[in-house]
Amino acid sequence: MEHEVYARRAVLRTLAWSGLAGLGCGPWASAFAAPRAADDSLLPPGADHLAALMRELAAAPRRRDFKTVPMTLTRHDQWDFEAMHEVLHYPSGPRVVWHNTELAGPWLNLMRLTLNSQIWSFGHPNTLVVSVTHGAASLALFDQAAWDKYDFPKLTKGHFKRNVFLDIPPAAHALPRSPQNPDGPYSVKADTVTVLQRRGVVFLACHDGIWLLAGHLLAKHMAPGKPTQPELAAELSNHLIPGVILTPDVVGELVELEQAGFVYAHS
Repeated sequence: MEHEVYARRAVLRTLAWSGLAGLGCGPWASAFAAPRAADDSLLPPGADHLAALMRELAAAPRRRDFKTVPMTLTRHDQWDFEAMHEVLHYPSGPRVVWHNTELAGPWLNLMRLTLNSQIWSFGHPNTLVVSVTHGAASLALFDQAAWDKYDFPKLTKGHFKRNVFLDIPPAAHALPRSPQNPDGPYSVKADTVTVLQRRGVVFLACHDGIWLLAGHLLAKHMAPGKPTQPELAAELSNHLIPGVILTPDVVGELVELEQAGFVYAHS
């Protein structure tokens, strides 16, 4: 089985880098990697390697049919191993990993500025930015259904009534698509998770954080139906937004990313 997994990943990588991937790979969640129209991409001219990675990640499995999950993940099929493998082996750069914890902090703006300067000031269109996302910031990576069911606005002390981080503001569609347009898709007016995903930013979600969130919701009696912690953690994992990569632990993933040559940054 392990050999088959690696063989399939090798085939997908070959297809992606040749510009042919993107149709998914079996019953897992290629369907969870939201299909996009060609004009949805906000990658800059010359970002061929980054575009290939985006195709590769869209084709990589995302399991989102969990019924129960353990506290500590011990098997590759319990998280998005294949997608994370492709990020760690991205052959271009620069590669930057942002460590983001504060939901209301400047994290999205800082990643946007990193992209803008690397692409247009330093001339690196294939820059890859990865968000290691946990703590309060991780709430941005759950869909609105989870926000409603588990009363996430209460966890933000009312600062956010809904998941505004998934909005696609008018600036995302504004013309010209220029780094000089103050109302355009590369401006502060387009600082959302969804828009940054279209720019190639990869967001990582933390299983350990989800496990702790499940425990907190249970302790505060904020989980309808009285699920167990393994069941609730599974349900929350199923509500991660399209494109997010579920990892065993994002802080542990920092070690892997830095060993792979990613530059560390903290918001």
